[in-house]
Amino acid sequence: MSGGPGTASRLTHPRTLDLPTPVPLQGGADLSALDAGKILAAPDDPADWPAWRDALTRWRREARDRLRYDPAHYLAPQASWAAHAVSMCVAWLWDETLYDRRSGAFTPDAFLDAGERDFGGFDAVVLWNGYPFLGVDGRDQFACFTAVPDLPDLVRALHTRGVRVLAPYNPWDTGTGYEDPAEHAKLLAELVARLDLDGVFLDTLRGGDDQLLAAVQAARPGTVFETESAVPTSRIDVHLASWAQWWADSEVPGVPRARWYEPRHMTHQTRRWHRDHAGELHSAWLSGSGVLIWENVFGARVTWNDRDRSLLRALLPARRHFAEHFTSGDWQPLADSASPRLPAARFTLGTTTVWTVANRTGAPYQGPLLDRTADPALRWYDAVAGTPLGDDLVGTLPRDGVACVVALPPDEADAPQFRALLAHARTTARGWSDDTAFPTAPLLRTPVPYAPHTRPPVGTAAVPGGTVVQRTVHQVRECGLPGQAPFVNAWKPLPPLLHQDSESERTVQLGSFAIAVHEVTNAQYAAFLQATGYTPVRSEGFLAHWRGSLPSADTETRPVVCVDLDDARAYARWAGLRLPTPAEWQAAAENGLLSRADPLVWNWTESESSDGRTRSAVLKGGAAHRTQGSEWYAPGGPRPAGYELPLPLPAAGLDRFTTVGFRCAADLVEHPAPRTEPHQASPTS
Repeated sequence: MSGGPGTASRLTHPRTLDLPTPVPLQGGADLSALDAGKILAAPDDPADWPAWRDALTRWRREARDRLRYDPAHYLAPQASWAAHAVSMCVAWLWDETLYDRRSGAFTPDAFLDAGERDFGGFDAVVLWNGYPFLGVDGRDQFACFTAVPDLPDLVRALHTRGVRVLAPYNPWDTGTGYEDPAEHAKLLAELVARLDLDGVFLDTLRGGDDQLLAAVQAARPGTVFETESAVPTSRIDVHLASWAQWWADSEVPGVPRARWYEPRHMTHQTRRWHRDHAGELHSAWLSGSGVLIWENVFGARVTWNDRDRSLLRALLPARRHFAEHFTSGDWQPLADSASPRLPAARFTLGTTTVWTVANRTGAPYQGPLLDRTADPALRWYDAVAGTPLGDDLVGTLPRDGVACVVALPPDEADAPQFRALLAHARTTARGWSDDTAFPTAPLLRTPVPYAPHTRPPVGTAAVPGGTVVQRTVHQVRECGLPGQAPFVNAWKPLPPLLHQDSESERTVQLGSFAIAVHEVTNAQYAAFLQATGYTPVRSEGFLAHWRGSLPSADTETRPVVCVDLDDARAYARWAGLRLPTPAEWQAAAENGLLSRADPLVWNWTESESSDGRTRSAVLKGGAAHRTQGSEWYAPGGPRPAGYELPLPLPAAGLDRFTTVGFRCAADLVEHPAPRTEPHQASPTS
């Protein structure tokens, strides 16, 4: 069920709770229902827009009085950045643009340079780390950060480039030993202080409890809490940012309820599985909201198309330049709009007025950008195109494009910063693209090594080659399968479609091979280290269950764990062997040839692939360990031969699990090709 048409068709329409909330236009109508809205819908008829604006203004005034709104948190200097963090990126911490596994080092400058080139730069980054591998063993979300010693350096490097940094908090992670909310609050506060984080993203939460917020604020005053989806109106005072996730706007764009209530509240528009982002970009532009860029969703590649990238690049410079207009100015939605298909919003601050305009006509547009006449005492420009406007305010917009009409006095128009904005805008405009094709990337599979033997090595069982039809099972998770997103244009994946087991069939051509009956043991791995002096690129977590450089005597015959895929491959190469593929592992298991040690551990397989952003591999066999307490954990427990756990791979020792070992395999051939390197004897050859 990985992105199949049946699944997608049931997910592509908004839920009722995601629909825009109608605004009663009758004088004296009860407006309290707007407290629970996501986007407050705009009327289709321009004649109703003045009454709509009046109703919105009355609701805001009444709601603030009713809830005794206190804006103190927005006035804290340490937190003021949130109101202007328009472009936010959710970054899988092990994205290949951010981490180089060959050198074992983070590459923040390369990551940010790519963000500048593709999107116009990031104002903030959420470093997503634990899910989707939380639950493979007993490590908790906090250990998944504290176990990486160079994370403080990464945060400092991002700060040096002017980028704010957040980490996610997973309240559902109660099955790894921390069920007490007070303990969660303590550990999160310590993490925020250690990494010098600017904010916390509250995964799955519409708001954080007071205990959690107080603990973090005490550790680092001014920390910003961003909620997932709609923050309750009563909690906007303490949550300075939120996701506008899977929100449906009205045909004529309305206003995000949280942002209208407090214009300094930053709302980030996002539809993570969508392949067309023009709708949320228009909605964000017209309301002065932010945008969430999420091209690597827990290891699933969902690249933005060229049109959407160029649209974001076009609007960001003006949005940043006039930042105070959008947070402190007089905001009049749908003011001076040329038509419902060319909606505009007006933001006035001091002597300068800014209008955001979106082309929703479905075609290129040339004509008046606003329904008004130009004041001859002011100068008029389109700050997205970087060009002056005549008295008729006629401009040219590409299909789905935007404009930023600016009216300002001559002295402000001649200011160096404004002239620089126009020059930059003209350069950016030349990079506009109409290409809405979804960008695809080849899935690069690491070749299976050739390990020829004329007879089965000691400790292995022979499996004849041939065509095999196998039934496989995997759990449908948001991390997807290598090379494909699990949901396409999905609105909101939910159980039972999410987290159910999905069965599929594959036909594979297997060569004759031999596979080890038992997993490699601690004693065997110790012999490998003694013979080779092997040291990994990163040593974190390597054989963490050993005492010093050797396993304890009572564990010598148990499967070696706390080794990553490359550690396992290194052993196999020394042994003149390789790891089995998932199909080989399954064929041997279905023929009763594999012995599973106690305690049961998952097995690495030779299955690495990369889509250019994420390395993935398949685990087979299940494990004795099962983390319970949330559906978001990776599945555990004993599993049948056909079960597979596709896993986006972390690094820096986090892919050395206490529940994952490996076994070896060999190719059986009559006449093996000569070796290019001498073979060293090993305990399993």
